[in-house]
Amino acid sequence: MQAFLKGPASISTKPVAAKEKSAAGSSGEGKKTRPIPWVEKYRPKNVDEVAFQDEVVAVLKKSLEGADLPNLLFYGPPGTGKTSTILAAARELFGPDLFRQRVLELNASDERGIQVIREKVKAFAQLTASGSRSDGKMCPPFKIVILDEADSMTSAAQAALRRTMEKESKTTRFCLICNYISRIIEPLTSRCSKFRFKPLSDSIQQQRLLDVSEKEHVKISNEAVSYLVKVSEGDLRKAITFLQSATRLMGGKEITEKIITEIAGVIPKETIDELLLGCQSGSFEKLETLAKNLINEGFAVAQLVSQLHDTVVESDEYSDKQKSAIAEKLAEVDKCLADGADEFLQLMSLCALVMQQLTQNI
Repeated sequence: MQAFLKGPASISTKPVAAKEKSAAGSSGEGKKTRPIPWVEKYRPKNVDEVAFQDEVVAVLKKSLEGADLPNLLFYGPPGTGKTSTILAAARELFGPDLFRQRVLELNASDERGIQVIREKVKAFAQLTASGSRSDGKMCPPFKIVILDEADSMTSAAQAALRRTMEKESKTTRFCLICNYISRIIEPLTSRCSKFRFKPLSDSIQQQRLLDVSEKEHVKISNEAVSYLVKVSEGDLRKAITFLQSATRLMGGKEITEKIITEIAGVIPKETIDELLLGCQSGSFEKLETLAKNLINEGFAVAQLVSQLHDTVVESDEYSDKQKSAIAEKLAEVDKCLADGADEFLQLMSLCALVMQQLTQNI
């Protein structure tokens, strides 16, 4: 019986192995031509390519010249180049050969509880840095631990990190990256050089987007680029992703503002104006129909809250008292939506208050 079972198994393993080999070969061949997202393709390869963060770039360039680096804390809005900057600096410091050995990068998607800090990070930090660069350039005698999105680490894990930071200062440098510096405990911030990454200016974003468009042979009008910058709100990563999505959607045709509005999930200005006109009409039935249509078309109410706030605050049609009442209600609705409240009910509640405010003077 055993021999019977073994026989077919041994026969069948050969073609499977052959299949695996061919599959591995085909996947290897595929890797050569596999397209990568534009965000990764155009990520800065060295510190000089980092846009708009002049102070950080100046400090890092000096550090690279002396091959020494303090512990760093980068904070600021998403898509402003925090992770790209430290990765580019590490590549310049260690070169392509030693980069993998000398850099440990942990993201929020990785397990970064107190146990990992005590074991994995501590073990990596205690290793001595040896080896020289193949190109003969000066190589610093330390390693870099990058903790991306450090504000999502528990206080206990952060507390465990501070002692490791101190003890292993001869062999390891730490770079903490976060969006909100207030969520990093004081003992860690005092051990690091802090750098705030500013949202990218419109002109810098436009220039980068035009460069990417030129290299990828994308047809896009200047108005569409300006609108793309406005929609992305200083987040270059988001802007490049929208540009790539719009390019795939259009298939070689020119990208317009309308396409970007659809890709970005932005509510068209006409829809918001129609909703405000419905509020001014004083008809609750009309308002309910408009709200239902808005939800049925798939627009996010959180996005509406954001755009409605800008429209109301920048408008000259409403008094300061009306603006303050509407803004307060917008804040309440935003909080309720964040807590998971029903979108339609929150939208009706908001529209009812806006209607009450706009029809008071009529």
